[in-house]
Amino acid sequence: MTQIETTVHYNNGFGDEEDYMIQEDEWDRDMLLDPAWEKQQRKTFTAWCNSHLRKAGTQIENIEDDFRNGLKLMLLLEVISGERLPKPDRGKMRFHKIANVNKALDFITSKGVKLVSIGAEEIVDGNIKMTLGMIWTIILRFAIQDISVEETSAKEGLLLWCQRKTAPYRNVNVQNFHVRYLCLVLLFIGQSNLFTDDPMGNLNLAFEIAEKHLDIPKMLDAEDIINTPKPDERAIMTYVSCFYHAFAGAEQAETAANRICKVLGVNQENEKLMEEYERLASELLEWIRRTTPWLENRTAEKNMVEMQRKLEDFRDYRRMHKPPKVQEKCQLEISFNTLQTKLRISNRPAFMPSEGKMVSDIASAWQGLEGAEKGYEEWLLTEIRRLERLDHLAEKFRQKASTHETWANGKELILSQKDYETATLTEVRALLRKHESFESDLAAHQDRVEQIAAIAQELNELDYYDVAAVNQRCQRICDLWDQLGTLTQKRREALERTEKLLETIDQLFLEFAKRSAPFNNWMEGAMEDLQDMFIVHTIDEVQSLISSHEQFKATLPEADGERQAILGIHMEVQKISQSYGIKANLINPYSTITTEELLAKWDRVKKLVPQREGSLQEELFAVQANLIGPWIQTRMEEIGHCSLEVGGTLEDQMTQLKQFEHVIVTYKPNIDKLEGDHQLIQESLVFDNKHTNYTMEHIRVGWELLLTTIARTINEIETQILTRDAKGISQEQMHEFRSSFNHFDRKKHGAMDTDDFRACLISMGYDLGEVEFARIMMLVDPSATGMVSFQSFIDFMTRETTDTDTADQVVASFRILAANKPYILVEELRRELPPDQAEYCILRMAPYSGPGGPVGALDYTAFSTALYGESDL
Repeated sequence: MTQIETTVHYNNGFGDEEDYMIQEDEWDRDMLLDPAWEKQQRKTFTAWCNSHLRKAGTQIENIEDDFRNGLKLMLLLEVISGERLPKPDRGKMRFHKIANVNKALDFITSKGVKLVSIGAEEIVDGNIKMTLGMIWTIILRFAIQDISVEETSAKEGLLLWCQRKTAPYRNVNVQNFHVRYLCLVLLFIGQSNLFTDDPMGNLNLAFEIAEKHLDIPKMLDAEDIINTPKPDERAIMTYVSCFYHAFAGAEQAETAANRICKVLGVNQENEKLMEEYERLASELLEWIRRTTPWLENRTAEKNMVEMQRKLEDFRDYRRMHKPPKVQEKCQLEISFNTLQTKLRISNRPAFMPSEGKMVSDIASAWQGLEGAEKGYEEWLLTEIRRLERLDHLAEKFRQKASTHETWANGKELILSQKDYETATLTEVRALLRKHESFESDLAAHQDRVEQIAAIAQELNELDYYDVAAVNQRCQRICDLWDQLGTLTQKRREALERTEKLLETIDQLFLEFAKRSAPFNNWMEGAMEDLQDMFIVHTIDEVQSLISSHEQFKATLPEADGERQAILGIHMEVQKISQSYGIKANLINPYSTITTEELLAKWDRVKKLVPQREGSLQEELFAVQANLIGPWIQTRMEEIGHCSLEVGGTLEDQMTQLKQFEHVIVTYKPNIDKLEGDHQLIQESLVFDNKHTNYTMEHIRVGWELLLTTIARTINEIETQILTRDAKGISQEQMHEFRSSFNHFDRKKHGAMDTDDFRACLISMGYDLGEVEFARIMMLVDPSATGMVSFQSFIDFMTRETTDTDTADQVVASFRILAANKPYILVEELRRELPPDQAEYCILRMAPYSGPGGPVGALDYTAFSTALYGESDL
């Protein structure tokens, strides 16, 4: 638009510029208004009055006539002031009209306005000059008087306000008050691009936009300004004041809306964190609830296979199922601490989880889980050893019973034969000798039968699951044994000779002696090697011993073949003895080695092989454990040292801790390897390791503690960074806090006790009485543990300087959006706030219960205080 540089002097004959806002001392009753000014004032004042009267459902047409009876004048004052005037007189006589106008003038005077030369009679008589002067007085008092920009007068304030609002636009450079405000209309609603070189078009466009978008009625025509050398300033100021109030209210509402959006955004984020905590806590507690009864169940299975399956399930639990839950528990504690820090920083009340889902509840449930887990593995292994012994006894019973039953098989028939009646002397002698041997053998089997009975008794006492079958078989053996004794006694009287068969047996004995001696020497050498002590210092040395042991195991099948051949000789003797009643355990004249010795030594070799293997595995475990245990301890010390450092920034500590965390995570395969070696040792039934003071349980606990410590330490540094940034703590202040804390943490537990904390405060200049110190302890140690953590210490040191929102500030912001009403409407929330935050408020605001509230009104005061924990909502 055309730039106008003309300076207009604000003097239209109604007073000097500096006395503009003061009511003129007197009116020149004879002086006539400039016709152009009078026209502009009539038009502007009429439109201004109607903009208020329409709120009461009425309007005026002729300003000097419609106020003559005083009724609409009183109504106008009630609308713009919000107060009730005295009841008007309803008569139509002149004195009734004068009385009503006087009531209006008295009300104006009561507001501190000095009326000079304006009387009720002039208004009732329709004096246009006095009527316009009175309306101008009302406009000054109720629309313009309170306008002030940097302590200027109303007119100067309006001009300064217009200059500031249009300053950024190069195409608006005017000094004229009445022209500049018209440019402001277009600029405010983003229409500055519509300016043209046509002043008349610009003004008409400005008036139309103001009426359409700002609800400001058209108070002047473009011709009133363009065709008048000096437009009436009162009309212009009245028009401009409408814009000032419209835009000032909009800016105030925008500021209030921004504050509310910020507060609601913080609340929504915190609620998401609360919901996530509740979900994770519920899942973890449910897992603990399901798992604990399983660990508490000590019902033993009846066989080794089922118990081994239980042991495998427990190992899967320790390796695969529990470690993720340890991480979840740690992360849950970290999330809870972070949420509480955010709530404290934003001046919100602390988060209280649902009943039973506190961090302490989870810790208690976890403690119960570990209590149930404690001893479960030991119980499993004890039961496995018990079942193994039962299986061993049952197998031993079956073997001895089978051997005895095999030996006794057919003996009744042999003893019942009467072949000696037709036999020759030589044959009789042979039969007699055979029978004598049988008697000896029979006597020797007495111990076996007694052993079988003793094993059966032990199986009964140990509650073997198949004890009924054992008892039945044992009874058959005992009955048969008694029967054989009776038959042997009868046959002995008929048999005298056994020489022939003894010659055959003699040859077998000789062959037995030739083969059993070297085999016996081999077994004794093997036992020496298997029991040989070894001293190793590295994993490679252990692996070399294991390799040699595997080579020895490869020779066992060949040795077992020789053993079976030697036993075959013995079994041949046994067979002959059983067939002819000769004792099975005859003394071999060529050898002092018995089959029992061979069997015992072979059993010893077989037992020493897995024992040797277990010892080697045990040594391998010990070497690794002695490396891993100190490594874990060293990492713990590094983390503790890092968390106590004073020098460097929190970010530097965070970087170092992240590096530690990476090293720890990459070390995990060593723990898994150790778990595998530990399982091999257990499967070899080795439970005590003399080569190391570390057990697998020590390593597991240390590893889990290391993972938890690094995660918690990182969370502590993150919380300190969050607190530092939110509360504006400098790096120097943080170093000072850390230095003071470390100095007075004399026991180096990461927390000060009560006496240390008191000494720390005194050193920092606090004058502490018992009452004041007790109040401070309630702030830093609300749970009364007697210890002050570093985070609590920082919170206390920065508590008084924190700049946070308050409930009163939020209430004030909502009051602005509600246009000073004690309640707010749904449509107002949706108009002033973003959609998601508007709906957030609508869902959570309680209905307004105060007086005068329309249907659907909402209580923003209770809602705001509830955000800060100050109400029951």
